[in-house]
Amino acid sequence: MNAIFLGMACLLAGAAGYWVLGRGTPRPTGTWATGALLGSFALAFASYAPLFEDAVEAVVPHVARLLSNCASLAAATAVLAVSFQLNLEPTEAQRRVRLRLVLFATTTLGMTTLFTCEQVMHRSPQVYAIYLLLFISYLGFAIVDFLLQAVRQSKSTRRSSVRVGLRTAAVGCVIALVYAGYKLAVLVSLGLGLRLVPDHAKCSSLVAAPCVFSVTSPALAVLLICLGLTLPAVTYPISQARRRRWETQSFEALGPLWQDLAAAIPEIVLSPSDPAEDTSADSDFLLQRRVIEIGDGILALRPYRSRRVQEAAQKAFDVGRAKGAAAVEAAVVREALAAAKAGRFADEVAVPSAEAAARKDLRADTEWLLLVANAYQVERVADDNHPGRVGA
Repeated sequence: MNAIFLGMACLLAGAAGYWVLGRGTPRPTGTWATGALLGSFALAFASYAPLFEDAVEAVVPHVARLLSNCASLAAATAVLAVSFQLNLEPTEAQRRVRLRLVLFATTTLGMTTLFTCEQVMHRSPQVYAIYLLLFISYLGFAIVDFLLQAVRQSKSTRRSSVRVGLRTAAVGCVIALVYAGYKLAVLVSLGLGLRLVPDHAKCSSLVAAPCVFSVTSPALAVLLICLGLTLPAVTYPISQARRRRWETQSFEALGPLWQDLAAAIPEIVLSPSDPAEDTSADSDFLLQRRVIEIGDGILALRPYRSRRVQEAAQKAFDVGRAKGAAAVEAAVVREALAAAKAGRFADEVAVPSAEAAARKDLRADTEWLLLVANAYQVERVADDNHPGRVGA
């Protein structure tokens, strides 16, 4: 148990330090709230470790419970602060965060006072019951508040990582409610004098009752909520790296088609291009420019696009599939380039590709042109091996 809880505490503390100190300037919205959230979760996990519990209780008897409960409330408050700052207008978010902070400070002050009274009165069950009432009230309020926000936001967000993260956090909230329910059972047991739940007993197993409710469920809830809220931040740089790699590879794959079009129609080149330039530095801009230049080149070839070549290619390829339609377009472009070099206009101009007209954004345009460029490159290699085919 020590290895699990202290390991998670160190990991979360490191993440909190990176989030606050390593994010650079200007800091994104919610930086401090997220740092407080991760730091609170780190303290919560540490407080569950028997080694930490023994160390702090050697100084102040039974104080580990107070630290654990306060860390849980601080984490719940930080979760709400992150949610407010990301989903509400700044003024409204600040107002709600201030109210939650006042309520949190009041609750923790009351719990600390009651804890002190409880120890002075030799762990009075009545005082402990009031302590539990304060803790459960604020914790339950915060959990339900965030759960409703997470479910609502997960239905409206467009980013899959945010949606999955919010739903993961919502599952953590449900497990946290199980923990709150356990604490409520302890409160009822104390109020009726039944003492059915040995809440003060130390835990040596994560699966034995009541430790599964008093330790495992809050730890699992903390882990899921933390994972859910940080998932978008973790996946974003990965998705960006994948996007840049795809853009760079696409830029290079479109090179042969672009080179032939630029050689035949130099005016399509928007600006001088250095063949040795680093496409990963501004891959989005470079790819967009290349796609536009290829599109302009194909449009400029319109008087040379032969309807006869198009119809012949349509008989040779399955135009019902994107690859087949791209092969037809590649054949038309190849013959149009040869006709443009020879100064020979088409007797009957080919109709524009329906597949190309259906593409409405950069990625869709790029994916279509990649299919065309691939088919064009196959024909280009064949032409290099059989020069007599060009312009035939």
